[in-house]
Amino acid sequence: MLESMLTPGTIVRASYKTGEYIGEVVELSPTGKVAVKIAAVVKHPTQGDLHNPMDPDVAFFHQRRALAYQEIALMPPNTVRPYQGTVPEYRESLRQALAQEREQLKRTVRWAERCLEELDRLEGEYA
Repeated sequence: MLESMLTPGTIVRASYKTGEYIGEVVELSPTGKVAVKIAAVVKHPTQGDLHNPMDPDVAFFHQRRALAYQEIALMPPNTVRPYQGTVPEYRESLRQALAQEREQLKRTVRWAERCLEELDRLEGEYA
């Protein structure tokens, strides 16, 4: 059903690896994937080793760039759905997605600091 809605020219929201994008369906490939031309970034890709999340000491810490403006990516159909909203300008959407990713990481740091404080308190109580 969804594949029948994904025709060339359809504006979609799609996931690619750990990023989220808005783009235009260019074609449905013979392999079953959907070729999407990127127009905007919704969520910036996650940094680091996805097999060892939250570990800064892995052998290879992956740096992941967002897909570029008008880059075409082959995406599994289950990660692509029609998009009805206004398509934001690419550079501004990239800036906002990057800012959101930074804010989420800052919240994670604050959470970890708070956890350490609570563990310090508990350690004092356990003594």
